[in-house]
Amino acid sequence: MISYIKGLITWKTPTYIVVEAGGIGYHVNISLQTYTKIEKSELITILTYQHITENSQTLYGFAEEAERNLFKLLISVSGIGSSTAQIVLSSLNTDEIKSAIVGENDRIFSSVKGIGPKTAKRIILDLKDKVVKDLGEEIILLPQQDNTIRDEALSALIALGFNKIQVQKLLNQLLKSPEHFGTVEALIKAALKQLS
Repeated sequence: MISYIKGLITWKTPTYIVVEAGGIGYHVNISLQTYTKIEKSELITILTYQHITENSQTLYGFAEEAERNLFKLLISVSGIGSSTAQIVLSSLNTDEIKSAIVGENDRIFSSVKGIGPKTAKRIILDLKDKVVKDLGEEIILLPQQDNTIRDEALSALIALGFNKIQVQKLLNQLLKSPEHFGTVEALIKAALKQLS
């Protein structure tokens, strides 16, 4: 099993990269989440998961261990293949996925291409205990109103040209802070102060 590859990125797209190591070019499938983190990198160490089937061997790459762990959890769910797991990780960041699982928010998974309502419920049923165990005290669920405000603020800040993942992390931090944001405008203003 290949655990990681350290080398030079010779080809890069939002869905895969080619990493040259020891004179061999490895085709590594990646999520948009990983692409955003390695977009400006040339020499990298990419964590990998080698998926072997009867007909193929595929490498999946991850910028962080948390994402690789979630990928392994997702493919352990009946009905979720490696391609679907990659789509989930491209559609949602790791915090959103964990929060949706712990908060039993199957609608978030149903909005991902290739996942129906039954599979969304199965993800939560199969993974909730594992995610809670991994997170311990770490996860704080956001109330539904905060999620609506957060989503609207996120859309607005992305429209202004800010990086999606950077904005998501910042909004999560702001909503966990003691300060209460009653409106989308208040949240956007607080975010802009830190982004500027």
